[in-house]
Amino acid sequence: MHRFTLRQLEYLVACIEHGSIARAAEVLHVAQPTISVAISKLEDQFGVQLLLRHHSQGVTATASAERILSSARGLLGHASDLQRQAMATGTSVAGELRLGSFITLAPVILPGLISSLAQKFPQISLALHEGTQEFLLDGLLAGRLDVALLYDLNLPQGLRKTSLAAFPPYVALPAGHSLCAKPQISLADLARMPMILLDVPPSRDYFLGLFQAQGLTPTVAYSSPSLELVRGMVGRGLGFSLLVTRPGGDMTYDGKRIEVRPLTGNPATSQIILASLAGLRPTELLSSFERTARQFFPAQPID
Repeated sequence: MHRFTLRQLEYLVACIEHGSIARAAEVLHVAQPTISVAISKLEDQFGVQLLLRHHSQGVTATASAERILSSARGLLGHASDLQRQAMATGTSVAGELRLGSFITLAPVILPGLISSLAQKFPQISLALHEGTQEFLLDGLLAGRLDVALLYDLNLPQGLRKTSLAAFPPYVALPAGHSLCAKPQISLADLARMPMILLDVPPSRDYFLGLFQAQGLTPTVAYSSPSLELVRGMVGRGLGFSLLVTRPGGDMTYDGKRIEVRPLTGNPATSQIILASLAGLRPTELLSSFERTARQFFPAQPID
């Protein structure tokens, strides 16, 4: 018979995620001694130390705690699933899903996806987080995120991936540029022109890699991690850019028009995915969200 409790696991996970017994107690609305006693009992039951306690500096997980952390999160997630199912009427799916999104994808995709989810599962609430790929991966590994919307580029092992769509890169040009007369544009056409680089991983390496694969070196005049700033500089005639994410209209924030052309040669596409930790069996909440996302994408004129 297992002698540990879900409450003990909840306290352990909270302490590790927040790096402090005091902060975990505050978040869970319990007294610090309650958490301390529960963790001590859990360590006795497992026969290993789970937390390293640092005077006035919080706590960190031991190697033993790190080994069981993924399983503990999965067990807690499915316990919540079980409770929701027991309390729910019919086949309703409810609860909070912590969703992260790559910064360029969020404003283009999330509004429609959230609307679709709200229509099908009105009892699901989303806690939204935007950021870089590094931010999203850290959030997944630390348990702060349940799932992340991102590009399948340079991702580590240990992720469960749900493919949603694949889009090719395109050339963004100032309106009236001479290259706009071409139905397709080659990288050789662009190599000597000033480039405005979307400078956020993994997009930066992807776009530069397209040139490198053809033995070319682009002339990077400006770089920015902001998609709209890049588009704005293109609209002002400061150069071209390569992009994948395409907003619904080809107007910049300051009212300038840009023109879009495909690249020649069938360049490698960028795969948009939902990523979650492979070690965690997906809850019904996550599965419902993934099904909604797969159904949402085929109808989206993103590109």
